[in-house]
Amino acid sequence: MKKRILVVEDEEKLRRVLELQLVSAGFDVDKAATAEEGLKLVDRADLVLSDLRLPNMDGLQLLALIRRQNAQVPVIMMTAFGSIETAVESMKAGATDFVLKPFSLDHLMQVVHKALEVRALREENRALKEELGRRYEFDNIIGRSQPMQEIFATIERVAPTRATVLLAGESGVGKDLIARAIHFRSPRKDHPLVKINCSALPENLMESELFGYEKGAFTGAQTSKPGKFEQADTGTVFLDEIGDVPPAIQVKLLRILQEREFERLGSNVTRHIDVRVIAATNQDLRAALEQHTFREDLYYRLNVVPLNIPPLRDRKVDIPFLAGHFLKKLAPDAGCQVESITEAGMEKLVAYHWPGNVRELENVIERSLVMCTGSVLDARDIHLENAPRPRAQSESNFLPEGLTLDQYEQELIREALRRADGNKSHAARLLGLTRNALRYRLTQMGLEA
Repeated sequence: MKKRILVVEDEEKLRRVLELQLVSAGFDVDKAATAEEGLKLVDRADLVLSDLRLPNMDGLQLLALIRRQNAQVPVIMMTAFGSIETAVESMKAGATDFVLKPFSLDHLMQVVHKALEVRALREENRALKEELGRRYEFDNIIGRSQPMQEIFATIERVAPTRATVLLAGESGVGKDLIARAIHFRSPRKDHPLVKINCSALPENLMESELFGYEKGAFTGAQTSKPGKFEQADTGTVFLDEIGDVPPAIQVKLLRILQEREFERLGSNVTRHIDVRVIAATNQDLRAALEQHTFREDLYYRLNVVPLNIPPLRDRKVDIPFLAGHFLKKLAPDAGCQVESITEAGMEKLVAYHWPGNVRELENVIERSLVMCTGSVLDARDIHLENAPRPRAQSESNFLPEGLTLDQYEQELIREALRRADGNKSHAARLLGLTRNALRYRLTQMGLEA
């Protein structure tokens, strides 16, 4: 692109000569007869060529205002009343260079080109510093893709606060690592981080696990026991798979978020705690809102800072760096001397669609290291699952003949329950639903009991 030079000169003939010379040298030119006119054009200029003596406002005053308005643009001062003192004064005020009238146009062009070259070098240097300063690794989270850079920036901004964060993303994308990064970069880093896997807790034990219980609250409660939230007091609670929390517990979680208080099971004593909550889900909570299996008020309390982690297939630029990281991490434990992955091996990794995301990539690298006999991982050493890519159903598989959509859905649910031996959590996972969403459908079918 052509560089644009602003000429601020009150003498019309010289202004015209400078314009013709600069245009012939391949520059675009803006002209101004006064400093006031020149200030209006500074923002679009790549370089300013200004007389020192101007009507009303002089060149030094103009220079000071330019530095406030556009600190990076080079400014060359011209004057017929030159001296060492004026040159020093101009340079101290921020001028890039100083030329005395009368000057040859060749000399002026040398000064202009030099000033533009210096600016280009400074901009390149600044860009390199920004590149070096950009995080590609963040507490064992690796990512050079733009989405991961945005996630790193969000972690930096949100970690020092006590704002509730909702992490959304497919299984295996690293939501737990991001939750840990937020906690350990926060003022609570020296206090507990308590992880709660909501899908692993049986519904009848969830309340006592989360909020604790008093002695005698139920059969077998021989002593009082604090819950997970009490254990995390002054620290952070990480609620993984928040979409699997049943409605009765959702009410109590809402109270924790709103009031920072709760009661143990079997107690009337209100306890106050100071915890930060980070929640995670691989389900679409908005769909759960529509199905009335997740409370709307709880959703908005959790969704203060939403953070969506993209699947690995949508950030393939990260795959070579993740693969290299896992290679260095796992090779010593595998007892092998593998130091690198061949180009063909990397192409195979990048071409795969990774339904299990980063977790699956780590497993594949570990398995390949165990099976590899050479010093490099080649494509033949990398064994991938033959998991099918998601694809649209053809018209021939639209619906079984003679069944309505409701009937077909009920058949799928019954089959999932049969395969899961009646375990609703397992059946929900087979169907890609939350446990609450499955319970809602079973209620509609009259099968909840």
